[in-house]
Parts: sequence; C-alpha cells; structure tokens
Amino acid sequence: MNFIGTVFSLLPPLVAIAFALKTKEVYLSLFIGIFTGALLYCGLNIPGAVLEIFNTMIEVLGKEWNVGILIFLVFLGIIVSLINKAGGSLAYGKWASKTIKSKKGALLSTFSLGAIIFVDDYFNCLTVGSVMKEVSDNFKISRAKLAYIIDSTAAPICIIAPVSSWAAAVAGYTSGDGFSLFLSTIPFNLYALLTIVMVLLVIRYDINIGSMKLNEEMAQNGDVTGGYEDYNDQGETVNTNGRVSDLVIPIIFLIISCICGMLYTGGILDGAGFIEAFANCNASFGLVLGSFVTLVFIFILYIPRKIITYEDFANCIPFGFKTMVPAIIILILAWTLGNIVSSKLLAGVFVKGLLNQFSFSFAILPSVLFLVGAFLAFSTGTSWGTFGILIPIVTEVFAEGDPMLVITIAAILAGAVCGDHISPISDTTIMASAGAKCNHINHVESQTPYALLVACACTVGYLVAGFTQSILLTLTGALISLLLIVFIYQRFEKN
Repeated sequence: MNFIGTVFSLLPPLVAIAFALKTKEVYLSLFIGIFTGALLYCGLNIPGAVLEIFNTMIEVLGKEWNVGILIFLVFLGIIVSLINKAGGSLAYGKWASKTIKSKKGALLSTFSLGAIIFVDDYFNCLTVGSVMKEVSDNFKISRAKLAYIIDSTAAPICIIAPVSSWAAAVAGYTSGDGFSLFLSTIPFNLYALLTIVMVLLVIRYDINIGSMKLNEEMAQNGDVTGGYEDYNDQGETVNTNGRVSDLVIPIIFLIISCICGMLYTGGILDGAGFIEAFANCNASFGLVLGSFVTLVFIFILYIPRKIITYEDFANCIPFGFKTMVPAIIILILAWTLGNIVSSKLLAGVFVKGLLNQFSFSFAILPSVLFLVGAFLAFSTGTSWGTFGILIPIVTEVFAEGDPMLVITIAAILAGAVCGDHISPISDTTIMASAGAKCNHINHVESQTPYALLVACACTVGYLVAGFTQSILLTLTGALISLLLIVFIYQRFEKN
C-alpha cells in the first residue's frame, strides 16, 4: 500500500504524542512514532522500516543546521557548567534574592530577559533558563512555570522582532519585498501578541491552570521539579566566593558574540547592511561561533584570576556535555520523526492538497489558515516548515499590496507558532524544557492549556480580521475574547 501524501502521513506524530502524554516517557514514545512513520513509508515492510529509521537519522545528523544546533547546545552546556563552577550562578542567585523581592518580581525578570534576547529562540530559551533558574528556585517557582515563561518569550517574541532569525526565515518564504511584508504582519500576529498578554496575566494574577496548579503546589512544598529528576546537578562543587560579574559578564559577552557571529555569517564584513546580514545569516553557525568565542573568553576571564583551576575547566567540558544529553537525544529523535513525516510521507503535500480541494470564503480564510497552520506545526514539530508549505498558497491567491495577503500570512505565522508551542516534538519546546531543566512532557502538559486559551481568542480575532481588515477592531476583538475566555475558565475551575 502507498501511504505517502495521504491522511496516514499525519499518524506517526499523533502516535508519538499520544504515547508521550500517556506514558510520560518521551524517548520511547518518539521512537515508536518514528517506527510507525518508517513502516508506513516502506509499505509495512518491517526490515525496510528499520533500515529507513537509521538512514533518516544519519540524514538528519548530516544537515549543517542540525549539527550546528547540537554543537551550540554542547558549548552552552559547558559555559553554564563553568559559570556554576566559578560560583557566578550562586552569587547571582544571592544578589537577586536581595534585589528581587517577590515571586512576581522573579517571573517579571524572566519575562523581561526573554523579551530582550529576541534574536533567536534557541538562544533565548537556553540563556534565559541558565540565568533565571537559580532565582526561580529561590522563590519556589516550579520549573514548569519557568519553562512556560521561557517558551512564551522565545518564538512569540522572535516572530514579531524585525531583527531575528525568524524574520529572516519568513522574508525568505515570501515574494517581492519580504521584509516589508513581514513588518506588516506584526500587528495581525495575534498568537504572539496575545501570548505576551497571557504571560503578563499569569504573572500578575498567579493564574494556574490544569497541571500547572499541581506543579506550583509542589514547588511551594519544596519540590520545584514536580517529582522529576531529568536534569540532576548534584555532585558539582562550586566556588562559594564567586561574584555576580562572573555570571553577568560571560552572559553579556555570549549575547554580543552570538549576534556578531550571526552577522558575520550574513556577510556584514563583505559589505552587507545590518538588516541584510541578519536576513541572510546562518543562525546555527553564528551561534556556534559566538559560543566558542565565549568559551575562550571565559578561560581568559577565570583562569588568571584563579576562580577555577585548569583542571576544573577541563572537567566542566564533559560535565556540561552530560547536562545537555537529554535535550540532544530528544532533538535528534524529534528531527528524525519530523523528517519522515515532512520529507518522506509528505504530510505537507496532503494538507496543501486538502486546502486546494475546498473553497473558503475569504472572510473566514484567516481563521482556517490559523487552525490548519497550528495543526500542521503541532503534527510536524516545525514552524518554519509550516511557513514553507502554507505561505506560497496565499501568495498565489492574493496580489502584493492586498490587505488580505498580510492578514492571511500573519494567520499562518500565528498558527505555526501556536502549533509549535504545544507540540512535544517541537525543537523550541524541547529547548525551553532544557533551559528550565524541566521534564519535557511535564512542560508540554502544563503549557498546553494556556496556549489553547490563547488559540481560541486568536480564532475569534481572525474572524474579525477577515470581515473588517481593521487592525484596531482585530486587536480589540481578540483581546476582549482572551479576557472573557480566561475569566470564564477561571470561574469554571472554581466551581
């Protein structure tokens, strides 16, 4: 039987997600999803499916972007280990406990840092988590809530930031002046905007929905991990005489060097302008360059001052690698599953064909595209792949300059980020879990209700956009919808 490009192409990720949510075990669940996909691709031939699994895995690991992200993960793990060993994180935690007076203050600081680091979502997740984990633990904030705040200020911030790797990707999928078109979508990118509002509501009113309530209760009793020990830092001795500057200076240097690395890969030294360099950058390779230069800088910063010994520096290399092993395994499995679903079983071709079979009223098309984009990104674990499948469809339907082109592209971007936000096989979601050192399935389960409430408000907002094409009415309708939905949900939970 031929399952390629059929409805069965969506089965593997659904199987993986169902197993993960049921068993709370992500590694085997992803592998089962991979095997299901390989089996369908090989026409139910089991020996062929086994070979296909490892052929695809090798193919995934041969991609420059993926290898760069894995190297960046390892380097960042080493950097965090060195900062911890030097006592920088401990000193920052003590300072923050005196400076930040409340749990809300700690959460707002996490949100603010995430909003500042907008150049790349991977970098955002891991850096914010490394800096704020100690502080959030001191205020008994659950790792699940920390991961939610991190995840909600990663992709949602990057997708509305003109200078980011995401802006460059979106501009590349459009025709004509892609950057100007991207800027026009920002006011209509309801999921990103409403997610930011939702995070602020959660912080201000301590809104705990679903499993987040249990996680927060356990945190108040001293268990910030929710009973999971995926990331165990025990056994690492630290310098108790470290300074706040031993964390702040390396982190600032890391941010600057990663931005410079991205600009370098975009050709800024060859005469490209700042925006052009970002649009053409290789973010993966830029992050590798930036993190490597930071490692060299940390060696120069720490060793001469005898904050740590040469032996300590060497020991942090395997220790830092080890802390990132869970995220690396999940990423490789998620990439393999996504490759089978997208490139082998052609799930995107099936969805595109399905859309072409139906004729929708232009007024409801933004809402339809938002929901389709969310489902596709949820199933495949990739926002960027969803952009590539759906954006060309609307650029063929609407002429450049048509307000509906801007609205429909914005709906696709919003839906893709939404689906990516709630998908257990999304690399950004995996990074948020790793950054907060939170159990991955626990993060997905606790974050999903918040994302779905925002998604409901976005659906209403895109209906308003389709009928009115007004930014003001769209934003007003979406915001009122979100506030009503949250209020009704809260009342329902209390009863």
